[in-house]
Amino acid sequence: MSSSSTAPPRGYYGRHIFFCLNERTNGEDSCSQHNAQQGFARCKARVKEAGLAGPGKIRVNKAGCLDRCAGGPVAVVYPEAVWYTFVDEEDIDEIVESHLRNGQVVERLLLPPDVGR
Repeated sequence: MSSSSTAPPRGYYGRHIFFCLNERTNGEDSCSQHNAQQGFARCKARVKEAGLAGPGKIRVNKAGCLDRCAGGPVAVVYPEAVWYTFVDEEDIDEIVESHLRNGQVVERLLLPPDVGR
């Protein structure tokens, strides 16, 4: 495999954000009941508009259950393993601008470490 200055980094993406879009049918709470799809769509659009999408940059992905339903909706950013909860478009915009673009964790949106299913 040859190397070049245009090749993506070894990890391919600089950061990955996963949005739980799980929907439970047994009556238990789930992220899909808390506008998770809208948060995912907003993040994907904002990352693309900002020119942050693609190899070496940011990847926005859907995920199944991330097993932290009690804090839903949730998203997690890797490689930092930072877990977020969010309420509206402004929260998503802040995650994109602060964390995904500038590497600064949005402390006010952090999912407490003891929140699970």
